[in-house]
Amino acid sequence: MVEKPDVDKAPSNIAILGRYIITPAIFDILENQEPGKGGEIQLTDALQTLADQEAIYAYNFEGRRYDVGDKLGFLEATVDFALKRPELRDEFMEFLRSKGEHKKAKEVKVNVMDEVAIDAE
Repeated sequence: MVEKPDVDKAPSNIAILGRYIITPAIFDILENQEPGKGGEIQLTDALQTLADQEAIYAYNFEGRRYDVGDKLGFLEATVDFALKRPELRDEFMEFLRSKGEHKKAKEVKVNVMDEVAIDAE
């Protein structure tokens, strides 16, 4: 497990998505963990130590991954989530259209399952 490796140095194409069920042993490990990447205590480093002591299991998730630590990635995830939810889609589309009209948009193109493009003057 490596915290945010460079793409060319990543040991695999598998990512940790940030949801854990961990035994309490992690707390003692974190207490003694040396700062890692960015000078911070990294849970990823502590998980590696825990993996040396006990089995760690993972779920192999297949799907689109969003980098929600990045502002654009967070917005992409939010928009895609809203457009794929029947109870949100119509109201959210009205919201997007109103933003397009506010910017004197020439046209709002929508393909609900792919992406939204707003052409503004």
